[in-house]
Amino acid sequence: MEQAIMPEFTAEQYLTTSEPYAWLAQFKDDKFALQQQIQRMKMQAGAVGVRTFMALWNAYLESTMKKQGQSLDNATKFDAQPVELFSGQYICDDYGVRMSDRFGYEITICVHPIMPVRRLINIDEGDERLEIAYKKGRSWRSIIIEKSVVASSNQILQLAAYGVVVTSENAKLLSSYLLTMEQLNYDTISEEHSVGRLGWVLDHGFSPYVDKLIFDGEANFRHMFNSVRSDGDRQKWIDAMKKVRAEKSIGRIFLAASFASALIEPCGLLPFFVHAYGGQGTGKTVSLMIAASVWASPKLGDYVMSFNSTDVGQEMIAAFLNSMPMCMDELQIQAASGIKDYDRILYKLTEGQGRVRGTKTGGIRRIVTWRNCILTTGEYPIINANSMSGASVRAIEIECADKIYSDLVGLCAIINENYGFAGREFVEYIRDPENMKMINDLRVEIYHELQAAGGEDKQAASLSAILIADYVASTLFFQDGCQLTVDEMIRLMTKRGEIDANVRAAEWVMEMVAVNTNHFKPNDFGEYKAEVWGKVEANNIFVIKSVFDREMQNAGFNAKSFLSWAKRKGILKTDKERRTKNALIAGTVVPTVCICKDEMRDLIG
Repeated sequence: MEQAIMPEFTAEQYLTTSEPYAWLAQFKDDKFALQQQIQRMKMQAGAVGVRTFMALWNAYLESTMKKQGQSLDNATKFDAQPVELFSGQYICDDYGVRMSDRFGYEITICVHPIMPVRRLINIDEGDERLEIAYKKGRSWRSIIIEKSVVASSNQILQLAAYGVVVTSENAKLLSSYLLTMEQLNYDTISEEHSVGRLGWVLDHGFSPYVDKLIFDGEANFRHMFNSVRSDGDRQKWIDAMKKVRAEKSIGRIFLAASFASALIEPCGLLPFFVHAYGGQGTGKTVSLMIAASVWASPKLGDYVMSFNSTDVGQEMIAAFLNSMPMCMDELQIQAASGIKDYDRILYKLTEGQGRVRGTKTGGIRRIVTWRNCILTTGEYPIINANSMSGASVRAIEIECADKIYSDLVGLCAIINENYGFAGREFVEYIRDPENMKMINDLRVEIYHELQAAGGEDKQAASLSAILIADYVASTLFFQDGCQLTVDEMIRLMTKRGEIDANVRAAEWVMEMVAVNTNHFKPNDFGEYKAEVWGKVEANNIFVIKSVFDREMQNAGFNAKSFLSWAKRKGILKTDKERRTKNALIAGTVVPTVCICKDEMRDLIG
């Protein structure tokens, strides 16, 4: 178009008529000419005192578009689309998504079909998410993302990881398209509840056994979520478990503990460990597979996992499983740095909640929680002589000295092909309020019986859950007369006297002196063959205070706590109000810990 002569519009025309803007609109088919005329008219409008020309021009364009109208039957025309949606100003077909700008130029928003198909409300967090369907090639795929991701032109770039063609160039347009399509089709797009985990869900039931409850959790957990299903023959699984129970193997305790996991929350209990340890080839891993087969595919890598994960990873797994058993193989992988790590793992997972963590924006993330049983295996015990007393009561340990099962290969073959029936039926039974009341009443009776036998409160509560779960499972599935008994559980208990960390520390002191005689006994010339630690005279053991503190710490005990306890028990000789006694060691007077040997032996038995 040749350069047109611009009329001399007045301020009144700019402010009260559409004449200047209609004249300018004639250049809409030539984008370069249009921009030239916009700049000339902007200068002219400014010269006559109109400073809001661009705002008036944009308003004119919007008004003109509305007058032209949008076809009410304009709809998505994607091939094999999940749902047909009203598309408004957008052109949606197999060539992708496009629209016309205010000047009539076509803009490509996405080069392939894409549309919102479902709105999800997460029942734990309350936030809203969108399921986005998109087509690459011949097949449709879908992803579930938080609404905040869709609403941000920066965060929507995350969709590129799933194959959506989104770049910094079209991100803003794609974000606007998806949100607009949802708004235009609010009643057409279905709204459903979603959850990102397994287990008990308030007012809904037990995930995944809830109709129309959609999984919207981390993609890394989708495989495990999908492993919770039934397959094969229910009776074949029951027959295999009857054989396991008849052999009175460790597997029946793992089996009962797996059922017990679903009782922890409704019974108001805390998470606990059941740990099997022993040499290779005994069948410890098969015990985990038995536990997993109650709910899911027991194949390694489906539901059962190894301890090869970070602290945060373990928290996330526990929170995802929530009420279902956490089955982790080969504990020693995680605790490579020493036995102190075992206590840390015990405390962390049996607390039932994750750490407080901040967000990038300065807030605090929702604290994840769980109430389940943690089933583990390893070559070594999880509780040691220097474990803290709190750790001792959070775990039930079972030693595997010999081969556990008579037919390991046959058992694995059966449970790998037949699984997942019992968990759902067990949950359906305990969801009945009357059944649950009966279960908890019986559990409390068992708990008091275990307490009376010397069990510590936490461990007695855990064992009572295992026993009552075994009772219910026996009634529902097995009817074989092979129930676990209170006497069997009593043999697994850590008695109250064995739990006290200071008693175990006293035992360690006696052992430490006995096996390190060169550190305490000089030769005939008064010389020590090793580093000087102290001396033994008659009924008194003298340990140099700095050495005592060091060795106690290395062994995982608290020296200050032990000395305070020892003084109260009368087995410690001290100077006045102190916890130490000065003594002559190797020719020098130094502060020592002076222990009365015979009195301490009497105390620890």
